[in-house]
Amino acid sequence: MMTNVLPALARARGITSVCSAHPLVIEAALRHGLEAPQPVLIEATCNQVNHHGGYTGMTPADFRRFVLDIADRVGFDPARILLGGDHLGPNPWTSLPAAAAMVEAAAMVQAYVEAGFTKLHLDTSMGCHGEPIALGNEVTAARAAQLAKAAEQAALASGLPPPSYVIGTEVPVPGGALEAIQDLEVTRAESALETLRVHREAFEAHGLRDAFGRVIAVVVQPGVEFGNANVVVYDRDRARELSATLDQTQGLVFEAHSTDYQPAAALKHLIADGFAILKVGPGLTFALREALYALDYIADLLVPAADGAGPGLRVSMEALMTLEPDNWKRYYHGDERQLFIQRHYSYSDRIRYYWNHPSAAAAVDRLFARLEGVEVPETLISQFLAPLYPQVSAGTVAARPRDLCMAAVSHALKPYSEATHAASTAVVGVSAASGQ
Repeated sequence: MMTNVLPALARARGITSVCSAHPLVIEAALRHGLEAPQPVLIEATCNQVNHHGGYTGMTPADFRRFVLDIADRVGFDPARILLGGDHLGPNPWTSLPAAAAMVEAAAMVQAYVEAGFTKLHLDTSMGCHGEPIALGNEVTAARAAQLAKAAEQAALASGLPPPSYVIGTEVPVPGGALEAIQDLEVTRAESALETLRVHREAFEAHGLRDAFGRVIAVVVQPGVEFGNANVVVYDRDRARELSATLDQTQGLVFEAHSTDYQPAAALKHLIADGFAILKVGPGLTFALREALYALDYIADLLVPAADGAGPGLRVSMEALMTLEPDNWKRYYHGDERQLFIQRHYSYSDRIRYYWNHPSAAAAVDRLFARLEGVEVPETLISQFLAPLYPQVSAGTVAARPRDLCMAAVSHALKPYSEATHAASTAVVGVSAASGQ
């Protein structure tokens, strides 16, 4: 029988939440996790994965199979995989009236539960058709309780253990910040406690006292975020009062979103200060894109493209993104040169929405094929993939395209595993994905 995520997180000092649907990122995260005793927590967002397929084309059941297939190939024990759903709420359907959007959100939550996801972040803070952009605490909490009830009913009907919940919405909507980040207001201590209070009352009003007992974390803004070209680094002095409120929350922790690109010291401070769930996503696909583009430069030096072989990766991605701009045009601003830089090199990494496009996948395949069997000199690894040079020169990472890509993602994950290394070995064996 599947075991709930709650014991794993309750006994852990901290855990990294990998928020990505890219197969190379998932594989790299699982390979990275082979070296540590902690479970690997993998989360999908409401836009990526939902009962209609999301932008990945995957339902929650599809996503679970996708992750488990990779785990089987890697040799990673599925009992060490935890599956979570992020920003679960009406966000994909805000163009509908609230009642219709919540029907869709409830169906999505049910699909997540039935697929074996045991950590659900309920995010109902956004207004629907005819409503303000952001809703008040009471409405948000009432809608979160409505979704929790749907989740509880789905678990009961499926014979599955009920899930654990994360509440709170002090983060940008899925997809990231819309503008450059100049400064951030850390969640006020009283606001965090108020969020907890109104959600407790809303859950109890829906007869969900037991379900509220499975709330494991509150999403807050500790003062970390990234824009297109800058990163706001965690300042623990600014978050001291917020961190102190955990003494009043009966064992809950804080969940920190958008921790991508934080320095290693900042991640360690976040864990030490009670922000025990560190979510990272764009930072991992950013590292993957760096590796892919580095390989594209290397291929241009070593294996000039043959006539009729198709354009290189960088050229292909620029053509795709300019032809289909919907995933970046609302987020990037400036003249043509500035837009070009942002399309390819922004911290927001909106290029990640294109990697599963057939033309992008074909371009990556062409790149890997160009370098197949080619001996890449260590000097070019030093030039274009400098962080990986020590491993390549030591022989622990092969200078092959897939190996280098996964090593780049693992390198980005390393500060997270170091920050959470004190997690108890007791979490090993807690299953959210094995299903048995």
